[in-house]
Amino acid sequence: MSESSREVEGKTGRHWFVTTHWSAVLAARKDSKTAEAALGALCQTYWYPLYAYIRRLGHSPSDAEDLVQSFFSRCLENNYLSAADQNKGRFRTFLLVALKRFLANEWDKIRTRKRGEGRKPLALDALSAEERYAIEPANLQSPDKLYERRWALTLLERVLARLEKEQQNAGNALAFAEYKPLLTGTGEAYAQIAKRLHVTEGSVKVTIHRLRRRYREILEEEIAHTVSSAAEIQEERRYLLSVLSA
Repeated sequence: MSESSREVEGKTGRHWFVTTHWSAVLAARKDSKTAEAALGALCQTYWYPLYAYIRRLGHSPSDAEDLVQSFFSRCLENNYLSAADQNKGRFRTFLLVALKRFLANEWDKIRTRKRGEGRKPLALDALSAEERYAIEPANLQSPDKLYERRWALTLLERVLARLEKEQQNAGNALAFAEYKPLLTGTGEAYAQIAKRLHVTEGSVKVTIHRLRRRYREILEEEIAHTVSSAAEIQEERRYLLSVLSA
């Protein structure tokens, strides 16, 4: 186990799947298949913010898909890992800086190639991505600001999906459907939910407290996958929440 992995496990008393951490990529660089597997897993999760960034630059949906796929092919070939700064180890920062360099150097080459040629390393749902992009509220944010906001939202969506899956596996799917809106700030009064679930309002409050605590734990776990050390987790959490409130 790496030093950063021990730090995270020691802090939480819980084993996180460190082979998918950005810290694993930074530690292994070009010398290990672990690095490529970790990078591939992270890219699979966080490709949509890059798609939105490229679309905001004015590229078409098909060009945005091609550029994201080509960019990830290059990353997975480890050509860009040498640019990752251990002292500025956030995965989101690395991705955006690397993408900007890729677009500056490779766009002319990419657009001359027949669409669909070459390796496509990730199964990206481009239709779903464009549908998401089309229905997002219009705003005047710069591509960089939009990227950070989409990054934060994607992370929170992943956290909520994990929590929902846990509740489903525990046989609490129907009850969680009632509690879920309260976790995102769109729910009804506790009394109304208690009445529908045939429980006391106090029981609802206790359950929501427990779910919010677990939500925060999963959030820290997910953030840990994208930073290079445990010391960065809380700072990154505060920053991403500030992005959403801006």
